[in-house]
Amino acid sequence: MKSNPSDLPPDFAGAIARVRPRLGRLASTLLFYRTIGSTNDLALTRSAALSGLPEVSDAREGLVVVADEQTAGRGRRGHTWFSPPGSGLYVSVVLVPSRADDPARAARLLTLAVGVALAEAIEASVGLRADLKWPNDLYVARRKLAGILAEASGDTVVAGYGINVTATSFPPELRDRATSLESELGRACDRAAVFAATLAALATRYTDLLEGRFDAILDAWRRRAPAAHGARVAWTTPAGPVSGVTGGIDDDGALIVRVGDRVERIVAGELTWEV
Repeated sequence: MKSNPSDLPPDFAGAIARVRPRLGRLASTLLFYRTIGSTNDLALTRSAALSGLPEVSDAREGLVVVADEQTAGRGRRGHTWFSPPGSGLYVSVVLVPSRADDPARAARLLTLAVGVALAEAIEASVGLRADLKWPNDLYVARRKLAGILAEASGDTVVAGYGINVTATSFPPELRDRATSLESELGRACDRAAVFAATLAALATRYTDLLEGRFDAILDAWRRRAPAAHGARVAWTTPAGPVSGVTGGIDDDGALIVRVGDRVERIVAGELTWEV
């Protein structure tokens, strides 16, 4: 199904106008879709279409795609993201970490920076504190509130995120593992205000990345990630299953896991958390 962008809803437009001075490089182009397959897919396609322009980075950087509904929302490693209409925030932002003072390290820390921004925005806009779980999830207690999917394309990275906002009915397989802002707070939330807050917070943390303020990002992430220390995790290697106890993250954002008398440094892959 082909989908075309619509006018930004008035409440979203008003919320963005109020934070516009804080958005910096973000949202110079903002595309809203009533229904779309995946905001990340659209952002990747749009970014690729702009690759022939003379000012490549300027043309693509900060493009924001937001949808009221996704029919093919996805997370890391092929997982689907439940994206019913009017129930959450489904957003993708095109970033260019290659512009950073230290582009390689900026790219490695980008997902953590987005996580920090989302947690800060949620707390600032609705007063709910969410925990970060390495590398890309926000939780309240044992239930997932939001997730991040960062995908690289050339010199750009599309940072997609989904936040469960309303107290919607989750599918049976998610009911014990997912939550929403309204479920946790016991009251209605202004979805537009949360959206604007996430972009404003992301603009701040993206500037930190570009200007090399990595310690600020790492410190903020560590303060919001209790499971990064002392949680048991398991994963599968070619030699078989392995498990250990988390020992924090290093300065490149890798998860440190103590396995017996040795230390493993996890940079990617699927982990099972036993917290």
